[in-house]
Amino acid sequence: MSNAILIHRHPLSGHCHRVELFASLAGVNYELVDVDLLAGEHKQSPFLTLNPAGKVPVVQDGEATIADSNAILVYLARKYAPDWLPADPVAEAEVQKFLSLAAGEIANGPAAARLITVFGAQLDADRAKAVAEQAFERLEAHLKGRAWLVGNRPSVADVAIYSYTAHAPEGNVSLEAYPNIRGLLERIEALQGFVPMQATAVGLAA
Repeated sequence: MSNAILIHRHPLSGHCHRVELFASLAGVNYELVDVDLLAGEHKQSPFLTLNPAGKVPVVQDGEATIADSNAILVYLARKYAPDWLPADPVAEAEVQKFLSLAAGEIANGPAAARLITVFGAQLDADRAKAVAEQAFERLEAHLKGRAWLVGNRPSVADVAIYSYTAHAPEGNVSLEAYPNIRGLLERIEALQGFVPMQATAVGLAA
């Protein structure tokens, strides 16, 4: 594919999936480049020249190289799909709040819980589940009477929280008590261009 952006990723990473998902929803021409995390490819050259932090995802778009999934979402929205990032300062601040949630409680909650079951990470499962439940209770309350997290259409906020929330059951975090969140996930999955993240039959998803 000509002029495609390159998304360096691992198929089981929710951080990577949110970038692929957004690129697909926004109609961005992209190619996936798999990085072998088990072999430590992300911790050596040439990958470290792309991201010295040694983490996926990384996007290459012509001369631009962008790391960090939320930074990539903002970059792609600004450049290719401005409808997904509100121009209004108050609405944009709301979006940033959910990007912070994705980088904070979602990463330390459902994402961490899933790291334990999928990758055998040596993390505190009880703490991860407690953080996940706290985050989901806030999201559930926020979504009362709303279709989307910010405004009346989908934004990068919805994409940022989707992957690890949808796959929370893989980390033994149930979504049973959160009908508003489940409704949001279903609306995202119904969008044109939606691509699913590879599932793992572990935890409650087994």
